Amino acid sequence: MKIVKMSEVPKEPVDSPLFTGPDVTRQLLLPDSKEYRFNIITFGKGVRNKFHTHDREQILIVTAGRGIVATENEEKVVTEGDVILFPAGEKHWHGATKDSEFSHIFVMRAGGEPTKQLED
Repeated sequence: MKIVKMSEVPKEPVDSPLFTGPDVTRQLLLPDSKEYRFNIITFGKGVRNKFHTHDREQILIVTAGRGIVATENEEKVVTEGDVILFPAGEKHWHGATKDSEFSHIFVMRAGGEPTKQLED
């Protein structure tokens, strides 16, 4: 068994062309898991990721702030306690509203193809 206190896991900056701005951090909650990727991502105000897809399902669990989750057909505002499922292959993006930071846990099975960015 392993117990992780989220408040004690250091935040590390994420530098990736997938994001629309530099104010993004990641907390690796279970880096030793062989089956799951399980991290907290925090977006600064107004920062989001660009349209992308995954080859497996992605689950987001909102932990703080207000965010937007979007597909090609809709955008929804989400807040703490909301859980979002993006099916494998669905084109989507997610990030903070203009007036709030936004944090979520993301859960995905490990392995597979890298995230496919669909927007410049």
